[in-house]
Amino acid sequence: MKIAVVGLGKIGLPLAAQFAHTGHHVIGVDIDAETVATVNAGTEPFPGEADLAEYLQRLVPTGRLVATTDYAEAIPVSDAVVVVVPLFVDADGRPDFGRMDSATKDIAANLTAGTLVIYETTLPVGTTRSRWKPALEAGSGLVEGTDFHVVFSPERVLTGRVFEDLRKYPKLLGGLTEQGAQRAKTFYEQVLEFDERPDLERGNGVWDLGSAEAAEMAKLAESTYRDVNIGLANQFAVFAEKAGIDVYQVIDAANSQPFSHIHQPGISVGGHCIPVYPHLYLSNDPDATIVRAAREANAAMPKHAVDLLEEAHGDLKEARVAVLGAAYRAGVKETAFSGVFATVDELERRGATVTVDDPLYSADELIALGLTPHAQGDTVEAAIIHTDHREYATLRLEDLPGLRTLVDGRQIVPVGYLDGVELVTLGQSG
Repeated sequence: MKIAVVGLGKIGLPLAAQFAHTGHHVIGVDIDAETVATVNAGTEPFPGEADLAEYLQRLVPTGRLVATTDYAEAIPVSDAVVVVVPLFVDADGRPDFGRMDSATKDIAANLTAGTLVIYETTLPVGTTRSRWKPALEAGSGLVEGTDFHVVFSPERVLTGRVFEDLRKYPKLLGGLTEQGAQRAKTFYEQVLEFDERPDLERGNGVWDLGSAEAAEMAKLAESTYRDVNIGLANQFAVFAEKAGIDVYQVIDAANSQPFSHIHQPGISVGGHCIPVYPHLYLSNDPDATIVRAAREANAAMPKHAVDLLEEAHGDLKEARVAVLGAAYRAGVKETAFSGVFATVDELERRGATVTVDDPLYSADELIALGLTPHAQGDTVEAAIIHTDHREYATLRLEDLPGLRTLVDGRQIVPVGYLDGVELVTLGQSG
């Protein structure tokens, strides 16, 4: 097949590489000329994605994977178009369809009869049918279900391990017509490879959920479940601190019974997915009080971590405080919806002088994010671990000279490890 992948970001580019790896000709489309040039040079435009560099070095020289900024070069010649353009949201999770609308308009202007169009970007329920179908029909003059087909199939992978996750999890899809769904099922069976999953009664592979709406909701449901579960764990953690209980011991004990699967508490929930998709769900179901309450509980955790620091350390006015970790997740160079910003804001609101350290970011990169970088060896009085980078599990006193109080927001520093430092671990009583 000839396949166009629209959006060569941290999900789209590995997808394009996967499709080319299985023997198909792939044209990647991206509005960023620098990204396109980097891909065409056989080089990864962003670090940290396992095996991506090897895939590009192997596939680009063969011509099976090329990139362009020109929709007219890619869409008319493609049997299938896979759209992985980001859906941006504001601080309250309200969707901004600007980039997706623009990409859809360009796809429609170049669409030819017989094409399969698949959206993989996570969407509010009903978007594929009510927004993308009419936009593609209006821009192309073609009729969906007759001249072309539109399907929704959510990406279900984590950055850093996209190729592994593509094999591990069933590929969900839902069409607007039965014929479109069948074409998409055949498509994914040709471009993906699946691990054996004897734990799944239905087996691993491509799962047709019967409608685009069901596939849209499935993706929102799996991410919203995680946010709600973490919110519950965080509320357990806050109570455990007051009651003199180690919440991590409680969670381990509860999860020893197979019907309990409590997640881990923490200082923040970040990334493009978990803090965002509950808002997309709430846009369809505003009466989902459990979803809203969990989102509010998780959003309050950076303030709670600062409360713990102030209670242990004393007045934070003019205190020199280091926040350790800007990334939202260990080992991933990404700050989307990272709790570092709320943590810094709360510390500064209380009068602290705040610096931020992260082994993945240079000082200039932290400054570009609006953060003040911490210089190695500078004295601090207190610190908060925001990201569970492995470097922070073996923190040394010489790394933070003058440190008296440390709040561990990720439970990675062993009790008694830092002699002479008061260690406060979120979810433990002290």
